[in-house]
Amino acid sequence: MLIVLRCVNACRRPYKPKQLIAQVRYSSLTMSSEPQKPADTDKIKSAEDRWRLNYVTGNLFACPKEEALAHCISEDCRMGAGIAVTFKQKFKGVVELKEQKKLTGQCAVLKRDRRFIYYLITKKKASQKPTYDSLRLSLEDMKLHCEKNGVTKISMPRIGCGLDRLEWARVSKILEQVFNHTNISITVYSLPVRAETTVMKENMRR
Repeated sequence: MLIVLRCVNACRRPYKPKQLIAQVRYSSLTMSSEPQKPADTDKIKSAEDRWRLNYVTGNLFACPKEEALAHCISEDCRMGAGIAVTFKQKFKGVVELKEQKKLTGQCAVLKRDRRFIYYLITKKKASQKPTYDSLRLSLEDMKLHCEKNGVTKISMPRIGCGLDRLEWARVSKILEQVFNHTNISITVYSLPVRAETTVMKENMRR
C-alpha cells in the first residue's frame, strides 16, 4: 500500500520546464537520423563577394548588349577626342546630355535599348584634366543610379587613363573602394597597344 501511494505522489509532481526542454532536445538528437542540409551559401554571400573587376583585351563596343557602358567626359559634352568620339557617334544624345546640366563630380545618363550609357563628368572643359577626387565623385553618382535601377554589370575603358593621364593603379583602387560593397561587377576593356594608338590618333584628327 505504501508503494502505491509513493507512485501516485510521484505521478502528481509537476513537470519542470527544464526537464521538458532537455527531453525534447534529447529526442530530436536521437530520433532524427536525417543529415542536416548545408546552408545555401549563395544566399548568405556578402555583397563584397559579388563585386568583381574583370579585364578584357578587345573592343569595348563588342561587350554584351545588356551591360551598361561608362566613360569620362567634360561638362561641355564636347567628346571631341579619344574613345569619347566613338560614344558620340554610336549613341548621339549630346543635346539630351546637356539638358541634364550635370556638373563636375556627377554622372549624366542616356538610355539606349536595354542598357544605360553613363557619362562621368570629371572636368569642366574638354581642354582640362580631371582629378582623382572628381572621378571618385562621379563614380559614386553612377553607383547610386545603378543601385536604383538594378544595374549589375558595367563595361568601360581604362577611364581617365588615356588622354586624361590619370594612373590606372590609382583609378582601379578608387573603383574598388566605390563598388566593393555592391553587387556590381565591372569589366575593363583595353585594345592591343598598336590598335589603341591608331584609334586615338584617328579620333584626335576629327
